[in-house]
Amino acid sequence: MERREFLNILAIAAAAGAALDSKALLAATPSAVDKFYDLPRFGNVHLLHMTDCHAQLKPIYFREPRVNLGFGSALNQPPHLVGEHLLKAFNIRRGGRDAHAFSYLEFEAGAKAYGKVGGFAHLATLVKQLKASRPGALLLDGGDTWQGSATALWTNGQDMVDACLALGVDVMTAHWEFTLGAKRVQEIVEKDFKGKVDFVANNVKTTDFEDLVFKPYTMKEMNGVPVAIIGQAFPYTPIANPRYMTPDWSFGIREDDMQKTVDEVRAKGAKVVVLLSHNGMDVDLKLASRVRGIDAILGGHTHDGVPGAIPVKNPGGTTLVTNAGSNSKFLGVLDFDVKDGKIADFRYKLLPIFSNLLPADAAMDALITKIRAPYEAKLSAKLATTDAMLYRRGNFNGSFDQLILDALMEVKGAEIGFSPGFRWGTSLLPGEAITRELMMDQLATTYSYATVTSMSGEMIKTILEDVADNLFNPDPYYQQGGDMVRVGGLTYAIEPGAKMGSRISDMRLAGTAIDPAKRTLVVQSPERDTLAFKAIDRVTNFAGDLRQGLPETKALLIPLVSHHRYPLLPARCLAGLTDARQGSRNAALSFQARCTPARAISAR
Repeated sequence: MERREFLNILAIAAAAGAALDSKALLAATPSAVDKFYDLPRFGNVHLLHMTDCHAQLKPIYFREPRVNLGFGSALNQPPHLVGEHLLKAFNIRRGGRDAHAFSYLEFEAGAKAYGKVGGFAHLATLVKQLKASRPGALLLDGGDTWQGSATALWTNGQDMVDACLALGVDVMTAHWEFTLGAKRVQEIVEKDFKGKVDFVANNVKTTDFEDLVFKPYTMKEMNGVPVAIIGQAFPYTPIANPRYMTPDWSFGIREDDMQKTVDEVRAKGAKVVVLLSHNGMDVDLKLASRVRGIDAILGGHTHDGVPGAIPVKNPGGTTLVTNAGSNSKFLGVLDFDVKDGKIADFRYKLLPIFSNLLPADAAMDALITKIRAPYEAKLSAKLATTDAMLYRRGNFNGSFDQLILDALMEVKGAEIGFSPGFRWGTSLLPGEAITRELMMDQLATTYSYATVTSMSGEMIKTILEDVADNLFNPDPYYQQGGDMVRVGGLTYAIEPGAKMGSRISDMRLAGTAIDPAKRTLVVQSPERDTLAFKAIDRVTNFAGDLRQGLPETKALLIPLVSHHRYPLLPARCLAGLTDARQGSRNAALSFQARCTPARAISAR
């Protein structure tokens, strides 16, 4: 790093109100690497956990959310802590590598200082290091692995299957994997994984006779200790994704079945019982309070990078609940010390994968190069350059989402745009080229199409209310994960803590209130390469963030998009002055909105 760049980073950090760790800004040394990843062996049962990598084989930038609201018992509790509140809760010093990995704070400066995160070649180095120091350690994959990138889409998931076999995955459960279709999933499980990876799902059954489709669990012996790993695939797969992809399979939380399975493995001698889950962390926390006999839940789906294990009391004792983030950015390490057939103690650490601290594993690097070789020219094609940060995570908006929406409305000639609030999708720093690969990081699904529909104002409100209830329902079992549907051309107000049907109000189009009976053209859900950002040279990027604000305000104003067709409409985005504090349990959630200038995306 040159001196000028070093000083620029420090200046940015200082302007943001905190100084980055100057020592960490220096080029990595062997001693620095040893210190950061020095995790002494503990106990005799060792579990490594990755989840929701979304097919990211190469190092990436990924900004954690600025807003992650929780309700009911989840209010002001992990995983619904962000920024300063998360750092304080887990005793993480602001300004260092951990603070950068786990929070959005000073993200741009931190990204320039600490570099990219993730990447399977760097992850492989850490996995090998930890397995070498922990005899018998198992690598568990929580799913959302075979989807999320261009090469995963173009190879029908084979790139990730090969990479996971090379990484040494031992046990896996699933969610987005099912969007490859039931036939393809079974093909991989029965051929590629046979004798190598245990694919487990206690909650996937046939729709006719309710037979289990996959193994519900696997039993392993580690250093003389019998360990059971139960699988829980995403319970709402046929709702969140097209039913035709798994027409003969049923899903669900199946709490009673889970208790029976736990009792079964205990009866078979398991001294440690772990649930490899893709429920989402709020669902896992509730499940942990109701099902006895699970020692730990290694969770995924909601992409929550939670630095510590959360203990949950239940009639049988205590269950540890964890969630290991996304995009190959983290690796969870859970060590149990089992004595006299019982767990005496444990250690848990969620390790960020910094690509400049971990050398690339040569074999994995060669495999990734081979996988990408046929597509490299297409992947590297430059489409545009961003002058502002692009990201997706956030309960209500993301700047890359707004770019997608404006492109949709431009190409399809619609006044309003809807796009799913997916939590996957990498981040880009100002000045970076938007390549086809980075675009596909946002859009690569197997089934989505851009459709234009004539919708009444009443229907638009119904859609927004339904999605909001999915996200903000105080009962975790009625949540399906993800974030609020992204909207273009439309502004609205939302009171997240209100009841179903009463959250959405003040819907406007070009500043005019929307008539419930009047119909307008709405373009929905591209998430494919079909549009290829044809209008990228004309769209507007909204780089402002959504933050929480003043307690006396009762509703959240959502002026998410000012489309370029309406030049007189002020360009606005959400902003505020504080981050994750939600106030008391009895206080209404509150926010503050302000106007901020739009920033352009430059054509290549």
